[in-house]
Amino acid sequence: MFLKNLFKRSAEKIDLQDIQAIILRDRPLPYHGINVFLEILNAASAKAFLKEIIPYVTNAQNWWNNDDAWLAIAFTYEGLKNLELPQSTMESFPEAFKKGMAARSKKLMDINENAPEKWEDSFKKPGNHIAVSITAKSKAELEEKKKIALQILSKHTGVKLHFQADFDTPIEGNFNHFGFRDGISNPEIEGSGAERLNNKERPIKAGEFLLGYANEAGNHYPMPQPIEFAKNGTFVIFRKYHSHVAAFNKYLAEQAKSKDEQELIAAKMVGRWRSGAPLNMCPFKDNAALGADTAKNNDFDFSNDTNGKIVPYSSHMRRMNPRDTKMAVLSDVNLHRIIRKGVGYGPALPDSSTKDDGKERGLYFIAFSAKAMETLEFLQKEWINHGNFISLKNERDPIIGLNEGKGTFTMPHDPLPRRFIGMPTFNTLKGGMYLFMPGINAIKWMSRV
Repeated sequence: MFLKNLFKRSAEKIDLQDIQAIILRDRPLPYHGINVFLEILNAASAKAFLKEIIPYVTNAQNWWNNDDAWLAIAFTYEGLKNLELPQSTMESFPEAFKKGMAARSKKLMDINENAPEKWEDSFKKPGNHIAVSITAKSKAELEEKKKIALQILSKHTGVKLHFQADFDTPIEGNFNHFGFRDGISNPEIEGSGAERLNNKERPIKAGEFLLGYANEAGNHYPMPQPIEFAKNGTFVIFRKYHSHVAAFNKYLAEQAKSKDEQELIAAKMVGRWRSGAPLNMCPFKDNAALGADTAKNNDFDFSNDTNGKIVPYSSHMRRMNPRDTKMAVLSDVNLHRIIRKGVGYGPALPDSSTKDDGKERGLYFIAFSAKAMETLEFLQKEWINHGNFISLKNERDPIIGLNEGKGTFTMPHDPLPRRFIGMPTFNTLKGGMYLFMPGINAIKWMSRV
C-alpha cells in the first residue's frame, strides 16, 4: 500500500487519464505479473483486438494512492507496421526505434557475452509485435486480469501468442536476487499530481519522459505523427537479464576475510547496504530501519563525499544517478534519467550460496523515456561500460557492466585505494527490444485508422 505522507500534492499538469498507469505507479508489494508478447497476423483482427481491450488498459489517475492491478500495452516498430498504420506515421519514428535494439548492439555495447546472436530464441525470432503487461499485488488479482485478456485474445484469430514471461517478487520485502532492496530511486515528474518528498532532488520536466510536454531545455523532443498518436506516449526499454547470483557470492567470498567484509564490499559496489540504506548516511554498518524508510532512504546527495571514500565513484548507484558528483566529463544528470519499473523472475538462490543450481533467475529491466533509445545508448556506452566520466578509464559498472572476468572495481581507501580485479559479468543479457507505449486515446486512434 502507498504511504500517503511520502508525497506532497501539486497541481496536475499532465493528462493522467490518458497516460498508462505503469509509467507513474510504483509496483505493489508483493508483486505478481506476466508479460505477454503477441504476433499480428492480420491488421483488421489486431485492430479489433485493440478496440476490445482498450477499456481494460489502466490509466494513471490517482496513481500515488492506487495499488490495484493494472494492464499496460505497448508495440514494437514491426508491430505498428503490421497494424498498417499510415506510412507518414511509420516514417516519423526515430531511426533507432525503426531498426530495433539488436541492430543497435554495438552502440549499446551489447557485444561478446551480451551479443544478440547469443540471445534467447524468443527475442531473435520475428513476431514480437504487441506487449501486454499485467501487474497485481496478489495472484488472484493477476489471474482475474489475465483471464480477461486471454478471453479477448481468443476471439481474434489474427493475433496469436508469441511468448510469455512470468515475473514475481524475487525475495519477500522487495529485494532483488542479489539480496538488495529494489526500486528505491526513480525521478519525479513535474506536474504529475504528486511529488515524492526528497529535499535533495527537484522534479524533472515531464517532457523528458512523456511526449508532447516541455523537456528540461524548454523544448519538445521530436514525436511520431500525428500529434494525437504521440501525445502522452513514451518509449519503452525492455531487456531480460540472467543474474549470476552464485558467481557474485563467490567473488565476494574470494575478496574478503570475513562475512562483515563481504557485506561492506557488496555495499561499496552497489552504493547501498542490502537493506537499501545508502552508504553515505551509514558508512560503517547497515541500518535496516533506514533502508525500509521510503521517506528517507533516497533523501541525500554526495556533498559529504566528494572524494568517493564513502560511496565509490564506480559504484552502481553513483554511476546511474551521479546526483551532485563533479564529473570529469560534464553532463546534465537530469537529461539521462529514466523511469525504471523492472521486475524479477525465477526462484531465489539460498542465502550466500556460491554454487549455481542451474535455474533461470534474473531481471526484466523495463524503463521509460521520451528518448529511450538515445538515453540507453548513452548509459550503456558512457556510464555503465566506461569510466572516463569519473576518471576511471575503462572501469565498468560492477553490477551490470560487461566485465567478462576482466572487470576492475576501485574503492577509495586510506592510505591507498583498494582495487578488485578479475570481476566476472554478474548480469548477462538474454534479449531485448524497444517499444512504443501510446496514450489511451492513441490506442483508440490506432484501432480505427
